[in-house]
Amino acid sequence: MARIKDWKVEDLTKEQKEIHDTIVSGPRGHVVGPLRIWLNNPGLARSAQTVGEYARYGTSLSKGLSELAIITTGRVWSSAFEWEHHAPLAIEGGIDPENVNIISMGQRPNFTKAEEEAVFDFAAEANILKNVSDNTYNNLVSILDETAAIDVVGICGYYSLISMTLNVFKVPNDTDKWPLPEVKDFSKMLKS
Repeated sequence: MARIKDWKVEDLTKEQKEIHDTIVSGPRGHVVGPLRIWLNNPGLARSAQTVGEYARYGTSLSKGLSELAIITTGRVWSSAFEWEHHAPLAIEGGIDPENVNIISMGQRPNFTKAEEEAVFDFAAEANILKNVSDNTYNNLVSILDETAAIDVVGICGYYSLISMTLNVFKVPNDTDKWPLPEVKDFSKMLKS
């Protein structure tokens, strides 16, 4: 961690250790990336990890659709750490590897599944335009439902916080296996 000194478990305060142990015993199983940053501020760490557990594991979306919203957000933020952790999970969740590659280049794939297209378009507009059009909103709701729309907003919001944390605190990638090409204009991710 280039901007904040990393910590060792034995150096954590009682409050930090409780949060650490909650994270480790949950579905994540370990404390990495933004969670390591946040643990320096236990109030944020406790709240954010609770929201994050829901955003990653508890929404109404399938794993593939959830990961699609996550990688779309991570790509717009150019968050390499986030990308390397979630691009493989998107593929495991059933997202076509070619579509994941196209998203990595900051472009909109031609989806064959309506629900994937709806989630991608919603997440892309929310992240790039900071809003979604009525057509995009209505399309997602008609294919999935209103709960899904709320969940995609929650996922995009949470993973924007994650990506911002990773970028601001210069958290390095774990590997170079999933590199992100430089993209300056994300408008090619939007439906024309």
